[in-house]
Amino acid sequence: MSESREYYSRSEQYGDVYISQEVLEMIAGAAAVEVEGVTGLAGGSVSDQLLGRKKLSKGINVLWESDNITIDISIQIKYGSIIPEVARKVQEAIIANVEATSGMKVTAVNVRVGGVTFEQTEE
Repeated sequence: MSESREYYSRSEQYGDVYISQEVLEMIAGAAAVEVEGVTGLAGGSVSDQLLGRKKLSKGINVLWESDNITIDISIQIKYGSIIPEVARKVQEAIIANVEATSGMKVTAVNVRVGGVTFEQTEE
């Protein structure tokens, strides 16, 4: 893990908990690629990401203020998907997963659709 990554801290009953920015990015990325219609993050395919060939944090930026988090994510979608529906599902999935695992409040998830993936036909 890079030393330049930021850690977010939370004071708990028995001490402080530190969560790296990269962990939050990976949780968000994993949630996003599970949404139907999403084919990848910032240029990678879902199969590459799930097999560990691409980082699940690629194309994701986490901004933190107090216990509030804003997440920017760039995705690719499957051709024929309804962009607003896929984006809303991505937002919901990221909010649910990040809040459940970190205990922090996600105030916004900004989704950028950076590409469309077409199904390859077999010849």
